[in-house]
Amino acid sequence: MADMAEMSGREPSDPTAGTHGAAGTGAGCGTACPAAIRRALAAHTTLTLAYVDEDGPQACAVLYATGGTTASSSPAPDHAPDSAPGHGPDVGSGPALYFVTATTTRHGRALAEPDARVAFTVQRDGQEWGELTGIQGRGRCRILAGAERAAGWRVYTERFPFVEQSDRLRGALERTTLWELRPDWLRLIDNGQGFGHKEEWQRPEGQPLP
Repeated sequence: MADMAEMSGREPSDPTAGTHGAAGTGAGCGTACPAAIRRALAAHTTLTLAYVDEDGPQACAVLYATGGTTASSSPAPDHAPDSAPGHGPDVGSGPALYFVTATTTRHGRALAEPDARVAFTVQRDGQEWGELTGIQGRGRCRILAGAERAAGWRVYTERFPFVEQSDRLRGALERTTLWELRPDWLRLIDNGQGFGHKEEWQRPEGQPLP
């Protein structure tokens, strides 16, 4: 995904830049996350999560699910229902991604640190350059418990129904920590709409997470 940042003409460390570049469009602060970005998130299942701990930078890949859809071939609706996990009446809060990982892993320990931030990418393998598409993002992770965990777990198992079909796998994952990743900045790169085409979204400054 580094090449996507280069062809966009802006550095991914600047979340407010490039939202209206010549080769792309974008959404400013305070607006709903663009439907194209949510569709791209819903269409994939694996993200590469980057973080920093006491030993330095590291990355890992995790399976994820996002609220508002249950199949990769089904686009996310332009306006997910308020009751859908990861979506609420305050559209400025953006999408939510759910994944499972133990707190005993290196990345689990790092994510559990107060104020820990992550960067991530989402894309599929084997793409042609002219159709290259993917997501870059930054945000924060938190552990879910109680009713929030139950709601997130429904999203996760609807996306990955094989989990519920295996007693052994379901039991193992139910004993593992479920996390919510809330992006505060997202960038979609979609060469299929024009070389270097991009759309961006940033959660409004000071916007509390649900």
